[in-house]
Amino acid sequence: MTSGTLSAAAELIAWRTMLRAEAQISRRLQADLLARHDLALGSYDVLMHLGEAPDGRLRMNDLADRVLLSRSGLTRLVDRLQRDGLVIRQSCPSDARGLFAVLTGPGRDRLAEATPTYRQGVRDYVLSRLDEPDIRTLRHILDKLADERAPL
Repeated sequence: MTSGTLSAAAELIAWRTMLRAEAQISRRLQADLLARHDLALGSYDVLMHLGEAPDGRLRMNDLADRVLLSRSGLTRLVDRLQRDGLVIRQSCPSDARGLFAVLTGPGRDRLAEATPTYRQGVRDYVLSRLDEPDIRTLRHILDKLADERAPL
């Protein structure tokens, strides 16, 4: 749904700029988390979602839907987090094939240590560059883009 006034080239430039901004911000956040906490951005994302979940646990399928990874990519990442003692897997009593990812005590500690770094990065790389009207506009735009009910 475009306004009809933008050229295809201008639309493509906007799309590419959004992708470039996301990649730059993600790289910076990743570098900060690795340098200060030896934690990759994807690992932080998994720990964050588990930390926000009731009892620190989510079904693997639900977790995969929340993070930007394929199911197989999430499985490999959870394998690494489990090796590091940050997450464990538990079987689902109501579904023999279902598994939960569960945040461990050390995982919760690592998340608590890394969260200020992550939040500071978000402030430094995004929020500090925008004024209040920009943030409201950005949120409005992102809400439109994230609306799962909207036709694709």
